[in-house]
Amino acid sequence: MKSLKALTKSFNHAWQGLLIAFKEEQSFRYQLIAALVVAILLIALPLERWERALLILCIGGVLVLELLNSIIERFVDIVKPRVHEYARIVKDLSAAAVLVMAITAVILAIIIFWPHIYLLGSL
Repeated sequence: MKSLKALTKSFNHAWQGLLIAFKEEQSFRYQLIAALVVAILLIALPLERWERALLILCIGGVLVLELLNSIIERFVDIVKPRVHEYARIVKDLSAAAVLVMAITAVILAIIIFWPHIYLLGSL
């Protein structure tokens, strides 16, 4: 019974982290909106299983990297104030990781969705 209580507590902490990200991180909210659009297309379009899996993996990757970016930014602010050049560089590199994943996700979404959307347009 103790392990179930610990598991419940862990999920509660994780949920609180998601709420903090949603309330305080504008980029996370934008990415959630993009994820919702992709999820709607996943349901609406006749995709293969592997296409759905790949897009879900992309959604997760972008959101996880955005959470890590937020963690890094906050940690850098605690350890070294923004006035230090390395603090800016660390934050920029962290944001670049999110950008690379987001661009990759958009390219994959275009590759997967384009044929289906093109077919809908020709009806």
